[in-house]
Amino acid sequence: MFLTFGTDLAGIDAPASDFGFLLHKNPARPQAIEVTGGSAHVFYPEATNQRCTAAVLLEIDPIALVRSGRGKAAEGFTLGQYVNDRPYAASSLLAVAIGKLFRTAMNGRCDARPELAARPIPLDVHVPALPCSGGAELAERLFGPLGWTVDARPVQLDPEIPAWGSSRYVDLRLSGVLRLADALNHLYVMLPVLDDAKHYWVGSDEVDKLVRAGEGWLGAHPEKDLISHRYLAHRRYLADDALERLAEADGVELVEEASDEGSVSLAVERRTAVAGVLRELGARRIADLGCGEGALVGELLKDPMIGELIATDVSARALTTAERRLHYNDLPDRQRERLRFLQSSVTYADERLAGLDAVVLMEVIEHVDPPRLPALAHSVFHTAHPGAVIVTTPNSEYNIRYPALPAGRYRHPDHRFEWTRAEFQTWATGVANVHGYTVEFRPVGPDDSDVGSPTQLALFRLREEVSAR
Repeated sequence: MFLTFGTDLAGIDAPASDFGFLLHKNPARPQAIEVTGGSAHVFYPEATNQRCTAAVLLEIDPIALVRSGRGKAAEGFTLGQYVNDRPYAASSLLAVAIGKLFRTAMNGRCDARPELAARPIPLDVHVPALPCSGGAELAERLFGPLGWTVDARPVQLDPEIPAWGSSRYVDLRLSGVLRLADALNHLYVMLPVLDDAKHYWVGSDEVDKLVRAGEGWLGAHPEKDLISHRYLAHRRYLADDALERLAEADGVELVEEASDEGSVSLAVERRTAVAGVLRELGARRIADLGCGEGALVGELLKDPMIGELIATDVSARALTTAERRLHYNDLPDRQRERLRFLQSSVTYADERLAGLDAVVLMEVIEHVDPPRLPALAHSVFHTAHPGAVIVTTPNSEYNIRYPALPAGRYRHPDHRFEWTRAEFQTWATGVANVHGYTVEFRPVGPDDSDVGSPTQLALFRLREEVSAR
């Protein structure tokens, strides 16, 4: 099995060959280590000042794997212990090799280039043969929220006989700007998750490995439940333990939600503000994009003047949680008729959302990678083209008012950015001008004379001349 990852360190004042320092592997000297059932090799197909690519080649001996007790086949198929895809396809075996080869790099340590290890760099990853139980779409769902651009192409069973269709393998290519430590940990977790199989016994020590590798990103991942259950071989008690520990480690509760005793939390203020703007607009057909667990939807259901309410999220599990939280199946028929749940991504055009009175993106845009924001603007303002759009997002200037939030840290581990008031207004004004809207800005929460309010709200209204067309 084979994997490559490389960089050109574009925009960074360092030769690309410094990649070797980050990996703790000398580009001039191929290296090899023994692993269960075979050996893992690291070498560099290219290592220049302009471009550096490292390759991992894992050679597996099926007989040695069986003798080690790690090659158990499916029940009733003894030959399957020896004749299988383990020598050729990326799996938990490759994840283990990555963990052994790059343990120091996965911890984010590089004494020779500490500043380079701490910063995001342009990376690309190629896994030519990856078992993907769930297909290419699952690879997008798992890697996309982590900041990767995903190109997952099904591998044909036989290119000479197209009628046979696709195999269960994909040719996976990832590109993005991330810390190398984060990228390695993503691969370490996701390879066995996509394969949905492990070649060794899974016990409580695997929970420790998952929590360690997933720190800072897995607790906020929209597919964290699926990832945890697959990584831990569908042992529910282990997955529940992992999810609980991840929530504690990552501080999933927003630091901004803390409030003095007796005061209203910012989350409640935000929902109240958005609901008030929708009443001001007289909106009757509304979509809450990125609805999460349905807190805003529950607030809006209280308004009998709203005739149609659509709740969307990219995560199917979030929608299921929202339905359960709102007791959807127990609602009166009239209430259920007003409410629809749709799985949808804010960065992809969805004609089902076209022509509504208003669309809400409440604390959504900061979870989108900046290069995907133009796609979000196109899908919301051009394809959906509602009469009004309400966007709320954190005001990063206000972060200094949260003593528990370390300097330079975001309010939530899944935030891709947090804007100042000027940055938000620049983006919103540009979007409004391009798509034929006006925009005004309002504070949400206590308005500090120095740093503004904790949440900033933009209200976009379709220009009358555009609406009349």
